[in-house]
Amino acid sequence: MQVIDFKCGNCGSSMVFDSGKTALACPSCGRTDSIEGLPDPVEDLKPPGSAQQPSQEYHCASCGGVIETDGETTATLCSFCGASAILGDRLTGELRPAQVLPFAIGKDEAVRAFKKWCRNGRLTPKGFMTADRIKSITGTYVPFWLYALNNQIEARAQATKVRTYVQGDYRITETQHFSVYRRIRLNYSRVPLDASEKMSDQLMDRLEPFPYHQIKDFKTPYLAGYKADKYSYTGEEMLPRVKEKIRPYVEAYIQSAMAGYTTVSYTQKDVDTRMAQADYVLIPVWVVHYDYDKLEHTFAMNGQTGKVVGKPPISYGKVAAWFAGVSGVTFLSLKLIALLMGGGLW
Repeated sequence: MQVIDFKCGNCGSSMVFDSGKTALACPSCGRTDSIEGLPDPVEDLKPPGSAQQPSQEYHCASCGGVIETDGETTATLCSFCGASAILGDRLTGELRPAQVLPFAIGKDEAVRAFKKWCRNGRLTPKGFMTADRIKSITGTYVPFWLYALNNQIEARAQATKVRTYVQGDYRITETQHFSVYRRIRLNYSRVPLDASEKMSDQLMDRLEPFPYHQIKDFKTPYLAGYKADKYSYTGEEMLPRVKEKIRPYVEAYIQSAMAGYTTVSYTQKDVDTRMAQADYVLIPVWVVHYDYDKLEHTFAMNGQTGKVVGKPPISYGKVAAWFAGVSGVTFLSLKLIALLMGGGLW
C-alpha cells in the first residue's frame, strides 16, 4: 500500500499538475518540475498477487488522515488538508493505464467556459443563464478503452439501374438488374469507450472528439491534484458495446461501396468484428454539479477542448415566445408574397 504525494523540493508543499505549464507546480512557492524528467514511483511497486487485493483504507502522506475512497478510486484529494493522494497499488499491473490525455484546461478556465456556455442558452431560464449556482466542479480522469477493430465484411445484394429516355413519341424506361457482391476489410483505430460505471455513457459519448495528438504515455504525476478512477469493465466485457457503436459507420461504408445503383436490396450482410487491441487510457473531464430550481443538474466538460455536454432546463415561456415570433414572421412573409402576386393584404 502506498499513497503518493509529490512534494515540492523547495517548501515541501503538495505539488499538482499544472495544465497550462504541462508540469508539476507548487501552489505555495511557484516551483515547477518537468514531468518527463521525474521518476514514476508506481514503476517500483509490485502489482497485488492473486491473494492480495488493493487496500481499501489509505492515509494521507501529508497529514495522516484517512483517505475516503471507494474501490474504483485511483487518485483523489485528502478531505482534511486537500493534499493530492494517488493510490499507487491501484495503478500497477493490469490496472496501470497505457496512456493519459492530460488536462489542458485548468479549473478557473473551466468555470469561465461553463458560465459562457450557460449564457448562450437562448431557451434556458434567465436564472440558469447567470451561471451563479455552481455547486462543485471536479477535475476527473475517466477510464476509457481505446479500441483497434478489424472488420471483415461480405455483402450480397440485388440491384437495379434505371434509365429513362425519349425516343420519338415514346418515353422509354430501361431497367438493368445486377447481382452485386462486395468483400470489404474495414479497420478502425482509437475508438473510445468509457469504462466507468459512475459516469453517464451518453454524456461521455457526446464529449467526443478527443485530440489524440496530445496523448501521452502514462506517468503518475499527471494525476496530481485531480481525481481518477480505474476501469469498472475490461476491454473484453465492453466489446459488444463498441461493436454497436461502430455499427452505423460500418453500415454507411457498405452502402457507399454499393453506390451508383438506383435500388439496392440486400440478400446477405455478414460483419465479423474482431478486437485487434484495447488500450486502457485516462481521459480528462470536468464534472459540474449545478443547482437550479431545487434540482441538481450534472454537466460534463471535455478537459482538453472545453466542449460542454448536458441537458439544461428549458424555459417554456421562452419557447412560446420563440414559436410566436417564428409564426409571426412566417405569416407576414406569406402575406408579402400574396401582395407581390397581386393579392390583398387581408
